[in-house]
Amino acid sequence: MKTKPTRTPQINVITLGCSKNIYDSEVLLGQLHGNKIPVLHEGKVRKEDTVVINTCGFIDRAKQESIDTILQWAEAKEKGKISKLVVMGCLSERYKEDLIKEIPQVDAFFGTNQMAEVVKSLGADYKHELLGERQLTTPSHYAFMKISEGCNRPCSFCAIPLMRGGHVSRKMEDIVLEAKNLARNGTKELILIAQELTYYGIDLYGKRRLDDLLRALSEVAGIEWIRLQYAYPTQFPEDILDVINERETICKYLDMPLQHSSDNVLKAMRRGITQRRTYELVDIIRNKVPGIALRTTLLVGHPGETEKDFENLVKFVQEMKFDRLGVFQYSHEENTHAGTLEDIIPAEVKQERADIIMDVQRDISFSKNEAKIGKTFKVMIDRLENDFWIGRTEFDSPEVDNEVLVPSKDTYLRIGDFANILINDALEYDLYGTVIV
Repeated sequence: MKTKPTRTPQINVITLGCSKNIYDSEVLLGQLHGNKIPVLHEGKVRKEDTVVINTCGFIDRAKQESIDTILQWAEAKEKGKISKLVVMGCLSERYKEDLIKEIPQVDAFFGTNQMAEVVKSLGADYKHELLGERQLTTPSHYAFMKISEGCNRPCSFCAIPLMRGGHVSRKMEDIVLEAKNLARNGTKELILIAQELTYYGIDLYGKRRLDDLLRALSEVAGIEWIRLQYAYPTQFPEDILDVINERETICKYLDMPLQHSSDNVLKAMRRGITQRRTYELVDIIRNKVPGIALRTTLLVGHPGETEKDFENLVKFVQEMKFDRLGVFQYSHEENTHAGTLEDIIPAEVKQERADIIMDVQRDISFSKNEAKIGKTFKVMIDRLENDFWIGRTEFDSPEVDNEVLVPSKDTYLRIGDFANILINDALEYDLYGTVIV
């Protein structure tokens, strides 16, 4: 009588939330792979396998998605469809004791700064010699690069310091080593991420050194684009603007969440900046780096936001004409400063305000895209989808920004390569073009 061969258990990592979580999952994948443990990212799961969920706990919607995902896999474990269930990340950091009580099917919970413990729980040794080596979940031609962890800012609405701790910069030489490893494996674009990019270096070197880090990364052979995400406007280090101008590999792109424009709301948010200084800073950035694409994020519905405050914000968006913009609705978070205030703005009003902002931005984006018709741009090709090659200019980050669509019929391009694309049509958030040989 024949018996079925025993299958080797494998570990399946599921990632929820932001790019910082993607980075952490990639580090975990690299550690497990370095220990020769079979590991997949969001692959097919078998009954002998372990599932690791890297959770998000940022806002209500993200927390609910994390909880729903844990419950889904807890049920799968009860039914014998998986062998073991491990939960890590922000939700686990913030609500570990509650989760242990409510979802006992989970074998272990780990917080945001317990990577070594997660690796050990999965039967592996945390290998310090794997520093800078990770297994990408993004296409290999671009990669997120976390340069620091945590945040020291006192924003009233934000629970990230509760989940990620205070600001801790990574050593510059470690970041550069990781960039070299990525470049050797075909990565051409680095997307620098942190809770607060501009604070980089203060804890290690006694001063901000994002400008020095940018210069060092721009000298890594094979890296052609370096993109900045999550810069904080208060005490913004203007010297990085000079580096953007002097180094061709640094994209003329800056993601700087401003959150609001009204002095009343900025004060309530504890942002440490005024409306006047915000206008000045945007002007400085645009004057020092002509043609730069500015992306921002706004928050509507914060406790105390009046109709007048919101009208101020709408006017601000109309005047600033940001290249890219996203909107969050305020989510009441316990143990934050704003969590002690009364959340009296109805959900439908928050939604209406977010919709109004995005309607204004949609018109701005369409106008800016129309102005690109007839111009040629260097485009990185990300994927082939349906009948189009889909790529991005240096003014666009993956997943969140505009895309360039090139008909694939009679046109051969390679994913991860650059192409010169002539723009011949535009929509609100997409550009259409053809290859210029």
